Amino acid sequence: MQIELLNDQGQAASKVDVPDTVFGREYNQDLVHQIVVAYQANARQGTRAQKDRAMVKHSTKKPFKQKGTGRARAGMTSSPLWRGGGRIFPNSPFENFTQKINKKMYRAGMASILSQLVREGRLAVVDSMKVESPKTKVLAARFKAMNLDSVLVIAEEVDENLYLASRNLTNVLVVEPRYADPVSLVQFKKVLVTKAAMDQLKEMFA
Repeated sequence: MQIELLNDQGQAASKVDVPDTVFGREYNQDLVHQIVVAYQANARQGTRAQKDRAMVKHSTKKPFKQKGTGRARAGMTSSPLWRGGGRIFPNSPFENFTQKINKKMYRAGMASILSQLVREGRLAVVDSMKVESPKTKVLAARFKAMNLDSVLVIAEEVDENLYLASRNLTNVLVVEPRYADPVSLVQFKKVLVTKAAMDQLKEMFA
């Protein structure tokens, strides 16, 4: 199959041949959902914590006598049934949220996303994405000329000029093929891949 090759004005100049094994797969919604959720879960950190009944500040004195009050018996105010008491199953800062995804599943899921982007017209190829100086204004003007406001750029190499020029642009992310992730591919409206990076994607997900 073929993908559009865009010029500096964002117009289709020609087409580039790409393998169907990577860019012509059938869309597998369940698999894509699984790898997206797993990627987000693996990025989570166990920063939340709650206290159990042994950790809350409380007195060990019995709140009221055992019998004769008509109330349910209580031993101390740290009970999870009481207001201000500890949690029964508290969240731990050492909680592990990671999910395992097999390499074969990940490659198939990424190829499914790339194929769907091609069908929706959201993926295109450019000759290169290099800037002569680390100026955000220069790169912003280039994307404006191409009529792009939300774009993920996959370049074969992100040099210092390209990194510095793109890091302050909102809704713009420039990465190398090895750092392309399923969440970014789904999130951005347009994905631009350089010719050299396209060869790397073929090797990674074919």
